[in-house]
Amino acid sequence: MFDNLSEKLQRVFKNLRGEGKLSAENMEGALREIRMALLEADVNFRVVKQLIENIKQKAMGEEVLSSLSPSQQVIKIVQEELIKILGSHESKLRFANEPPSVFLIVGLQGSGKTTSTGKLARWLSKNGHRPMVVSVDIYRPAAREQLRIIARDVGQPIYEGAPGETQPLDLAKSARRESANSGRDVLLVDTAGRLHLDDQLMTELQQLKEQLNPVEILFVADAMTGQDAVKSADEFHKRLGITGVILTKMDGDARGGAALSIRHVTGQPLKFVGVGEKFDALEPFHPDRAANRILGMGDILSLIEKASAEIDQKKAVEMQRKLLDNDFTLEDFRDQLRSIRKLGPLQSLLGMMPKVGILKELKDVKVDENEINRVVAIIDSMTPHERDNHMIINGSRRRRIAKGSGTSVQEVNQLLKQYAQARKMMKSFSGGLTGGMLGKRMGKMKLPPGFPFGDMPGPPGR
Repeated sequence: MFDNLSEKLQRVFKNLRGEGKLSAENMEGALREIRMALLEADVNFRVVKQLIENIKQKAMGEEVLSSLSPSQQVIKIVQEELIKILGSHESKLRFANEPPSVFLIVGLQGSGKTTSTGKLARWLSKNGHRPMVVSVDIYRPAAREQLRIIARDVGQPIYEGAPGETQPLDLAKSARRESANSGRDVLLVDTAGRLHLDDQLMTELQQLKEQLNPVEILFVADAMTGQDAVKSADEFHKRLGITGVILTKMDGDARGGAALSIRHVTGQPLKFVGVGEKFDALEPFHPDRAANRILGMGDILSLIEKASAEIDQKKAVEMQRKLLDNDFTLEDFRDQLRSIRKLGPLQSLLGMMPKVGILKELKDVKVDENEINRVVAIIDSMTPHERDNHMIINGSRRRRIAKGSGTSVQEVNQLLKQYAQARKMMKSFSGGLTGGMLGKRMGKMKLPPGFPFGDMPGPPGR
């Protein structure tokens, strides 16, 4: 997410720091590079023009040019203007005074409406709501069946229609009645799409809007389509009056042009982003966090929120104690790896880390997701006694473990070697050499229990 743009902007700021002192001339050069970086990221040209004008007006001021750290001042200005373009603050969902709140999910065919409907239902359920879903797409083959399967997978109810109900308006009105009668507070209406915007589609959506009086009309767009997504969102807003945008496939979009353009062009906020194929891969959009990621500052807050939501707090506290006492076993190691996997794809987690100091090299790290699967398989092939005491694992046991896990003896050896090294390192930090200094420092840390990157050595390399 934003990888290409982030890399180019960091190069611009590095060059500015190299200047020592800013002048009108080198500032103009930096602005040209920022403009090119934004255009190459497929940001709408009107957005680029506005952004550069705002940055220039603030950055060319006497206070910035004469400051002791002018490059840092410029970074701060760029950050502020990016946040302003992205929306200034998180735009939360609106709900009706009397349930059920109706959300119309709209967009072109293939943008991910149906999957996003399921993801949003899951997210609402996890955040204290009782949603119901209904599909009124009577045109696309198996569209309603697709939503039925997704609803089952996310564990949320679906209104499938009474016999003879085959029209979108009838389905939607009956679903609203059913959701009210069954105590559901949100109804998600998955509407039909087209390969392109047409009058028949818009007439149907306008009728649904008039009959259902939705509190949210959420336009779903594919981030990978760049400015086509922005153009479609703008057209839907002019014809229908959307209230927000869900941008899918953000994890696969290294440019980020759609995310940076959509609010400025439509005037409507980006409310959620899809960051993976799994049903939990839907996140509220935070403009300030997105701006920080673009500038290489990472998104530690989102990472902490993921850890707090997914990791068992009691187990995390116990794991922290074991680490400090150098008492963690291979079984603990396996459980910790499983906990990290709950947070989502590792490549996505690395993208949340700030690109500073030794973490700067993380942008070049390519994570082999199968590596953790191999490590877990190896540990699973051990007996409880072997997982508790790795010292008893001799040659014959290693051959048995390798065969049982579908790996090689060399891979088993590599795991045991790195595990032993990790234990040795923890012992040197938590005891003898430092007099328990690590324990004292960790006791002062304010990170929530289970924050993975401080508590657990990474998976062994191959």
